[in-house]
Amino acid sequence: MLARKGLLPDGFLLARLAENQNQPNRSRSRAQRARFITKTGSCNVAHKNIREQGRFLQDVFTTMVDLKWQHSLLIFTSAFLCSWMLFAMIWWLVAFAHGDLEPRDPNGEPGPVPCVTAIHSFTSAFLFSIEVQVTIGFGGRMVTEECPLAITVLIIQNILGLIINAVMLGCVFMKTAQANRRAETLIFSRNAVIAPRNGRPTFMFRVGDLRKSMIISATIQLQVIRRTVTSEGEVIPVCQLDIQVENPLRSNGIFLVSPLIISHTMERSSPLYELSAQSLASEDLEIIVILEGVVETTGITMQARTSYIPEEILWGRRFVSIITEEDGRYCVDYSKFGNTVPVRMSSLSAKELDQTRGVQEGTSDVQLQGWGLVRAGRGGFRRGGRACESSAPQPWYAQSEKSQPQVEQKGQKKTVKLEVIGRQVDDALGDMSD
Repeated sequence: MLARKGLLPDGFLLARLAENQNQPNRSRSRAQRARFITKTGSCNVAHKNIREQGRFLQDVFTTMVDLKWQHSLLIFTSAFLCSWMLFAMIWWLVAFAHGDLEPRDPNGEPGPVPCVTAIHSFTSAFLFSIEVQVTIGFGGRMVTEECPLAITVLIIQNILGLIINAVMLGCVFMKTAQANRRAETLIFSRNAVIAPRNGRPTFMFRVGDLRKSMIISATIQLQVIRRTVTSEGEVIPVCQLDIQVENPLRSNGIFLVSPLIISHTMERSSPLYELSAQSLASEDLEIIVILEGVVETTGITMQARTSYIPEEILWGRRFVSIITEEDGRYCVDYSKFGNTVPVRMSSLSAKELDQTRGVQEGTSDVQLQGWGLVRAGRGGFRRGGRACESSAPQPWYAQSEKSQPQVEQKGQKKTVKLEVIGRQVDDALGDMSD
């Protein structure tokens, strides 16, 4: 419209249209990109076309616990109402077969003893069924010794009522004591960051526990979920790759007494080794965080989950410190839990940084030649050898290496060859004896 009115040149408008067409639609890609794990920790997976629905009935208790509260309450209420109605019908049939429902003359002779007293209709039978199952016992209706069948029905209804109560109480207890309730007080930072740490690009996020009761044997597990294609052309839509968490003990165990920053170094063995600032926006990956542990107060194993997609990973930023020491104790300021500050960082990936530094793939350490123990005299050994010629810094043991002993003879320096363990004695030892 602006081009038609002459407010903008046609060339500028066509250039903008071509630029917008070449650039990917970020809003559309974000809307279509699905998460495997939501920020709250629930699995974003829909199960469809399940033909064997009967397998869920083989484990009724777990199925009841996994249901939502409204569905569980509806099932419990229906179970009680159905049992009351069923036994009300049975009590009414017992009374009808015994003749207790026939009208009697109040001024006449008393009739036979009824099976259940004070049952005159289906409504009174329904009330008696409720009194039997919930053991209320108002005292107006009761079973007599006249009908053994009524005593048998009374026993069966009591047993069935106890089973329904036990199942209901067990399901309610398990639903209220589920481990995911404890996970509500475990918080993760909204965003993850990538910042240099010890000279290497590092992926980091923060986790904290709001309760004073600790999580025993807490462990952190990281996984990268991405779409991959094998060498045979097979497309794997959800490929899970484990990520090693940085820990001096080489284990994923953590001591979650205060908020911690969990880090992962983007080295050669990392799935994020080729990730750069430019490719981060277009990467189709998701980093899943799984925290497992045992609740100290209940002893129940719990699990908290979250995930980070490329839009939630900040490049060139790090978390601010939130722990201070005040009055002889450590204080945590949770108002700064997710705050980050920018840092100076290259936009290149870890792989590109290694290539610019001259680190070739497949070689990470300095190769030593002839390094080992050599004989230094009777009853003792010392380290010796020769390092290959390289501009890389020598290891600590190379710096302490002493030069080989030399013997001056007639103004010339003669190098003495020492015997390497496992080899034959060189003829040069004979020359040294001369």
